[in-house]
Amino acid sequence: MRAAQMIWRRDERQRLIADRLRTPVSDRQIASERIATHLDALLVDLEGRVVSGYWPQRGEPDLRPWLASLVGRGIRCALPVVIAKYAPLGFRRWQPGSRMESGFWDIPVPADGESVTPDVLLAPVVGFTLQHFRLGYGGGYFDRTLASLPRPWRAIGVGYASARTTGFEPLPHDIPLDAIVTEAGVA
Repeated sequence: MRAAQMIWRRDERQRLIADRLRTPVSDRQIASERIATHLDALLVDLEGRVVSGYWPQRGEPDLRPWLASLVGRGIRCALPVVIAKYAPLGFRRWQPGSRMESGFWDIPVPADGESVTPDVLLAPVVGFTLQHFRLGYGGGYFDRTLASLPRPWRAIGVGYASARTTGFEPLPHDIPLDAIVTEAGVA
């Protein structure tokens, strides 16, 4: 059963990424703005908290303007950094204008930001279920990170409504998120 699920995950991941890359950039930008609006409604008390976003890749929702607005409101923001292969992610403080460098998979990361522990972790989803399980890129970084972070924290998946999937069977290492936010709302 595990081998069949791994094949399904690989195929579903490829299908969903191809679908979102076919979506016009203007539609993805509108969806990103709607997602930001839903995040503002969901996360009403961020004073004194650290919010970790992500640098968008492969057509993911772009929340950098929303993160910049949080910084403008005095909220500390961070981006994930791969510290070591197959290890939990680290997090470095980020704000607009931060010096960036190429990280793992050539994803930009803060070059010299302070290391922080997020209170709110936004995890991009390739796919998701209504039970809040996340289909990611297959490296397991977010699951290892969620397993290692101290509570209290909130883990929120971010993606497009079209990424909802029904064939996902959680594996022992899969950790459900607290919520999934799409342009259609909060699940």
